Amino acid sequence: MITLDRDIIGLFGKMNSGKSSLMNLLSQQETSIVDATPGTTTDTKITLSEIHGLGPVKFIDTAGFNEAHDLGAKKREKSLAALKECDLILLVIDPSTSDYETERNIITEAQKFEKQLILIYNLFCEHDRSQLAKVEDLLGPLSNYHFVVLNALDVNDRQKLLDTILTNYVPRNFSFDLLPFIEPHEFYILNIPMDDETPFGRLLRPQAMAEAYIIRKWAFPVAYRMNLAKARAGDPEEQKRWLDFIASFKKRPLGIITDSQAIDILKSWAPVDMKLTTFSVMMINYMSRGRLMEFVNGIKVLNKLRSGDRILIAEACNHSRIVEDIGTVQIPQILKKRYPEIIVEHSFGREFMGDLMLKKYKLIIHCGGCMISNQRMTVRLYEIAKLNVPITNYGIFLSFMQGEHTLDRVVAPWLDSTSN
Repeated sequence: MITLDRDIIGLFGKMNSGKSSLMNLLSQQETSIVDATPGTTTDTKITLSEIHGLGPVKFIDTAGFNEAHDLGAKKREKSLAALKECDLILLVIDPSTSDYETERNIITEAQKFEKQLILIYNLFCEHDRSQLAKVEDLLGPLSNYHFVVLNALDVNDRQKLLDTILTNYVPRNFSFDLLPFIEPHEFYILNIPMDDETPFGRLLRPQAMAEAYIIRKWAFPVAYRMNLAKARAGDPEEQKRWLDFIASFKKRPLGIITDSQAIDILKSWAPVDMKLTTFSVMMINYMSRGRLMEFVNGIKVLNKLRSGDRILIAEACNHSRIVEDIGTVQIPQILKKRYPEIIVEHSFGREFMGDLMLKKYKLIIHCGGCMISNQRMTVRLYEIAKLNVPITNYGIFLSFMQGEHTLDRVVAPWLDSTSN
């Protein structure tokens, strides 16, 4: 299954401001527990939906920013992480209250990360409407922000809220080409070696995305399963099988997209008249929205490593790792062989390290990022860039290890497509 790119809309505010009721109003279901008990929302709640006129969205309901004690601080940290990922912030305000320090903090964070923000005045009773002018007096100038006044428990107010979002939100989840160099009516080879980690009954997300994209461009994807063990052992029959496959086309393919693990073979086996790149490079360019050269430039740090330097291998998923896993086995082995006195560490999953941990690394080697949103990838790049820590990518690293000529070839299709 190919995951949709979604605009992310987050609900923020202090405890008992009506965030969970608003979440249920938007999703039209009991997504979040609603109760008068302070701190009912203990963690971020996520629901996937569709807004007609906008498209697929992800709603995030967050815990109150103003909950006290150690647990409250942990909830606030989780809510702040969600804010960084959001495209649109819905700040839910209860006009009947008198302290708006929490709302000020949320606005400050939204401005810091250049987030779009809409104010939601949630009326628990009609008398609260008379308090709206007081809110601006206490909170400060709000003329830069669009707002809507509603009752989150009134289903009739749902359309009013949707209209406010559709009128005032400018989507940033813009369409971005996965493979900009694909030409219609041409063949493209997808080289997909399979091992014990390959999931049964389906392709990996990058492989499925590439196949679907090529078809949608009226081109022809052709999948090939290479036996890497035999190819690396120099088995002449495996190379002959590849050469026979290439020769079988009446119309010569224009390009090859390969699993990064096979680049040591494809650097020699891929015909020079065909474009060559990897699924990992494809994904990191797509997930970062075209910032591929930041990852290409990051690899240059390898030429400056010293004894004791730390490298972080960052993988955005938590799949079961067995046999020759690329992140935990293959890349560390290559690093240790080439740079025996460095320290290799790992980070797994969608949550990322804080600044104090990240700043100790000389280089971060990131996976393709196919299991996180492009918004979360953007947050990661922001956090890493402000620390001046170089970052590269699995596919770029493995290509670079085969020589700069191989890296140049793998990156070339992306550079050629931007210059046309």
